[in-house]
Amino acid sequence: MIIDGGNATTGDMNAAASPGLRPGLLGRRSFLVGSAASIGALGLAGCASDGMSFAEAQRVYGPVPEEKFPIPAADISKVDPKYYRRTVRYETREEPGTIIVDPGNYYVYRIEGDGNATRYGANVGRDGFRWSGDAYVGRKAEWATWTPPREMIKRQPEAAKYARGMPGGLDNPLGARTLYLYQNGAYTLYTIYASSDPESIGSGITSGCVGLLSQDMIHLYDRTPAKTKVVVLPA
Repeated sequence: MIIDGGNATTGDMNAAASPGLRPGLLGRRSFLVGSAASIGALGLAGCASDGMSFAEAQRVYGPVPEEKFPIPAADISKVDPKYYRRTVRYETREEPGTIIVDPGNYYVYRIEGDGNATRYGANVGRDGFRWSGDAYVGRKAEWATWTPPREMIKRQPEAAKYARGMPGGLDNPLGARTLYLYQNGAYTLYTIYASSDPESIGSGITSGCVGLLSQDMIHLYDRTPAKTKVVVLPA
């Protein structure tokens, strides 16, 4: 993934972008999204009109203490309820297990069969950096190492200290889980990753990668084997 449009370095656990850093680390917003518009907190509460109550969402997106790096609860008051995880009707000819990314509507679907799919809210590529086509999960990683590309380091020298890689952890942009997207045996530089930034869901902030809330990403990751087909729709 390339947040700033540069090329990735290579490496077994390298990711070519920084999808989300925790507040205060390298000036999180400017480091990640550059000129992308800031996203105001939605301050949403009460019942969700799209299938999941606020109380249920608090449970679904609650803390995950059993992780290697315990994950805190997501502040879902900053997420539009329509992006809460839910099962929806989704007619497609794709096989069960296929992942379909709909960047125009900020959704990721996992096809379950019988006309149903699990739908997740997502952040996606910003204007000018979106892409479409077929890919597959070529590699999976838990708490992956992130390495900034050389081009990013040139523009943002503060990233140089991670030139040899940032170990996995809560501050790591790739978060708890990463699915690396491949085409024809080659890494595309794009990923589906775990975001710790609830305000980013429903927005275009990356250079083509797709982020789900950590709890949603773990849910998807556990159900997605290597070689799973991924379809990215036109925005």
